[in-house]
Amino acid sequence: MQVKPLFAAMLALSCSFGAMAKVTPEQAKALGDTLTPVGAEKAGNQDGSIPAWTGGITEAPAGYKPGDFHVDPYAGDQALYTVTAQNMGEYGALLTPGVKKMFEMYPDTFKMTVYPSHRSASYPQFIYDASVANATTAELVAGGNGLKNAAIGVPFPMPQNGLEAIWNHILRYRGADAQILRGQAAPTASGSYTLVKTDEKIKFLYSRPDANADQLQKDNLLFYFKQVVTSPARLAGTALLVHETMDQEKEPRKAWTYNTGQRRVRRAPNVAFDTPGTASDGMRTTDDFDMYNGSPSRYNWELKGKKEILIPYNNYKLHGADVKYKDILKPGHINMDLVRWEKHRVWEVEATLKDGISHLYKTRTFYLDEDSWQVSLVDLYDKRDQLYRVGMAHAVNYYDLPTLWTTLEVFYDLSSRRYLAMGLDNEDGVASFEEEFSVKKEFTTNALRRSGRR
Repeated sequence: MQVKPLFAAMLALSCSFGAMAKVTPEQAKALGDTLTPVGAEKAGNQDGSIPAWTGGITEAPAGYKPGDFHVDPYAGDQALYTVTAQNMGEYGALLTPGVKKMFEMYPDTFKMTVYPSHRSASYPQFIYDASVANATTAELVAGGNGLKNAAIGVPFPMPQNGLEAIWNHILRYRGADAQILRGQAAPTASGSYTLVKTDEKIKFLYSRPDANADQLQKDNLLFYFKQVVTSPARLAGTALLVHETMDQEKEPRKAWTYNTGQRRVRRAPNVAFDTPGTASDGMRTTDDFDMYNGSPSRYNWELKGKKEILIPYNNYKLHGADVKYKDILKPGHINMDLVRWEKHRVWEVEATLKDGISHLYKTRTFYLDEDSWQVSLVDLYDKRDQLYRVGMAHAVNYYDLPTLWTTLEVFYDLSSRRYLAMGLDNEDGVASFEEEFSVKKEFTTNALRRSGRR
């Protein structure tokens, strides 16, 4: 574990929600100085394998226009080395338990091609300004099941416990309005699969440039989300609407579903926690979506500290328009020839199921990229304390915003030797951030009914 003195002192205050001191104005002066505005260490590591942060990608390449797939700014990089089942012992300190398990299960095909590290993550200036402002005002409420006095930026750029860190992931910037034509597939052990396509629209309220902390708290809303299945035909028209709340103790997530067979909109209070995800073939839970989402109330959260590990990063090759789904989806795991790995510093957060509470996962270990707060890897353990699933988030910088977000999320189910790949867009078009959505037209129950009709 590698923790700077300031962070060591903060962690000593408390690694649980129970006893906690706010970040002082004096401590917050480090943001923008030795730390980036969102709380990462500006400096590189000791041996230079992780460079200093110099702002990330701040301009789109010449000729790029919204709607294009993102050109790889690092296409000329040469691989540094490749980790295989045969030499993984040399790199053990850089590998998570989940990654090591993948080598054990797929010794002949799983590999990690490691490239020079680029700290490409970047955000707009208004996100940086708001993150610095949040540092001394943001507070957890309701036992950590909500927050207040924060808006727009990272709420806790200098986290003092695991709950603050996971809220940073949940509320990281991903634009104001986004439309994603997302494909997902759960290949069988032989590699065969059915592609499920969805049309997703999200309206983020928390991260809009004009968001106000008092108004967010009054309205108790973070974002609107609507998902409509468009294929295959047997599932087409199935739809989901979510109104995500800011204080989930005060008012839990509000969700509705539209079923094409019944032609009815129904409240769906079970769209949370370990309910199986939409059309996922039982390969993920609802709160696996986006690597983690929703209420953190079922777990105790511990901030373990920081470490240097290999994570999927700058995966523009995997994101490319010239790649077909059949090139990505292979038996056992996705095509590792398309995956780029880099060494980065991450925050390690462990979530342990509370006594007397039920969930498919007893323990979850998250690894959050320090530059973006994106969960990059997650190890998921069952009630026997055995590794059950391994999640991997393949990120790129969407430099048209800019923000670092996933282009593909993959959950490997170790018991069935299958996996679920979510976010396939190579053959359908890149995420769009251009249109501003009307709440009335897109995120009401009437809008859900209209979207779901076939």
